[in-house]
Amino acid sequence: MDRTRPLTLLLVGALAVGGLTALTPAAQAADSELARNGGFEAGLDGWSCTAGSGAAVATPVHSGTRALQATPAGSDNAKCSQTVTVKPNATYTLSGWVRGSYVYLGVSGTGTTDGYAWTQSAPDWQKLAKTFTTGANTTSVTMYTHGWYGTPAYQADDLSLLGPGGDPVQIPAAPTGLAAGTPTATSVPLSWPAVAGATSYKVYRGGSLLGTATGTSYTATGLSPSTAYSFQVSAVNSAGESAKSAAVTATTASAGGGGGGGLPTRALVGYLHSSFANGSGYTRMADVPDSWDVINLAFGEPTSVTSGDIRFSLCPAAECPGVESPADFKAAIKAKQAAGKKVLISIGGQNGQVQLTTPAARDTFVSSVSKIIDEYGLDGLDIDFEGHSLSLQTGDTDFRNPTSPVVVHLIQAIKTLKAKYGAKFVLTMAPETFFVQLGYQFYGSGPWGGQDPRAGAYLPVIHALRDDLTLLHVQDYNSGPIMGLDNQYHSMGSADFHIAMTDMLLTGFPVAGNAERFFPGLRPDQVAIGLPASTQAGNGHTSPAEVNKALDCLTKKQNCGSYQTHGTWSSLRGLMTWSINWDRFNNWEFSRNFDGYTWS
Repeated sequence: MDRTRPLTLLLVGALAVGGLTALTPAAQAADSELARNGGFEAGLDGWSCTAGSGAAVATPVHSGTRALQATPAGSDNAKCSQTVTVKPNATYTLSGWVRGSYVYLGVSGTGTTDGYAWTQSAPDWQKLAKTFTTGANTTSVTMYTHGWYGTPAYQADDLSLLGPGGDPVQIPAAPTGLAAGTPTATSVPLSWPAVAGATSYKVYRGGSLLGTATGTSYTATGLSPSTAYSFQVSAVNSAGESAKSAAVTATTASAGGGGGGGLPTRALVGYLHSSFANGSGYTRMADVPDSWDVINLAFGEPTSVTSGDIRFSLCPAAECPGVESPADFKAAIKAKQAAGKKVLISIGGQNGQVQLTTPAARDTFVSSVSKIIDEYGLDGLDIDFEGHSLSLQTGDTDFRNPTSPVVVHLIQAIKTLKAKYGAKFVLTMAPETFFVQLGYQFYGSGPWGGQDPRAGAYLPVIHALRDDLTLLHVQDYNSGPIMGLDNQYHSMGSADFHIAMTDMLLTGFPVAGNAERFFPGLRPDQVAIGLPASTQAGNGHTSPAEVNKALDCLTKKQNCGSYQTHGTWSSLRGLMTWSINWDRFNNWEFSRNFDGYTWS
């Protein structure tokens, strides 16, 4: 649809002796229509809508035969955008017609002051317009329209951007010279020469998008030891994406230190209530069956929320009849370790809120946790932060570069502990799905506007520590329905829920629907499925039959239900449960089922 704005032509004349001379200054060229397919007559050609929210509809329309209709969701404002080339230091007018509640029409990337026009309520077509001037170095801007989270569908039509046309931006050439540096057991550094006109680069592993780089290097992480991987890179600018480069292949090193641990190929992880009493009854360390490969002592708890000072002591005898002496407890730990078991101190839990808000709290955390590990001769640390221990702050939108103090300080503290104890240090984490998989929908879209800033807040911690992480066992319980990579919600207690949640950890996923911020999958040997041991242990108890279905699907691609995995994860590490005490209370059903499962 072509819309031009006529300009008045000025005629200047002068009467001279002996005749009439007409002086006509050069006419200023008419502004150009820069919006492509602004009337949506060609569907969504030229437009990109977040989360598949947009469609071209036949009714209602403002003119022609089509209009845009976009439907927001609770985690998406249905933003539809188009990037156009412009000239620096030039004035432009953006306009369009909209219907609906809380509809926005705006522009970004101007190099001056971005802006928008909006309407709170437009039951019928209403025109919105915004005039702006580009900066001295601006050659492209992005025009957009969007609604608001959770509101009904809105419509837009006859969108227009009028002003001086910019020089066409060409799609950059494919990168050449992609090279792989020296791999570790879990990562491969990549580099390539700059491509003229490129503003960013997309990195691919085995043909699938791995991530985006703004510079000319990228480190692929989360890889398996002694494995060959193929990488390619493409160049990107406002005109589009180039062809992929020639592939380069690199083989990761054999497993050495890395996440450490020395765990068996299949591991059963359980929490032992050592410091408190509940209805499950007290279980002595010496009485823990050999089924359990990793025993997490629950819990080391803070002296205050923000102190960073962590303490651990055995449950008082008045609360826990039959509790062993500290000497017997330490002796039982040594006996477990002699049998090849790992014993860790778990920090946090439901009531153990820890917020490392300052460097002083971070350092106190390191020193106090070290004291516990040394006193009891433990193998490592389990991070079981819940509640408000981890929280993002407004503007913390990239999990690869966190700025929230409680996140940054936790990462630094754990790296310090890892460096102190070396390759044999076992590091595990037990976040809830809320803090991990919910990042697929909600993460760092500030200002928060009702979104819980804890959603996905574990992602920067997991990502920063992925080469040090022995085991991640997300709690697949005490959770509401969570959306999987199939964009369907899955509910606790079913095989499908565990399949979907685990597949997300292994496959990776775009964070908050942003393909440019892709969370790479973990190695299968770094992942275990977290489950309650009995109906009393937590919401989301899963029957042994459903647990076995989940394992069949994930490790053998058998007995899969409605969710189809993105791979077959034969080296999945195993299972975690809350808790050893509750499993004993339930006649060891959970551990007996694990022991009896046929993995291959």
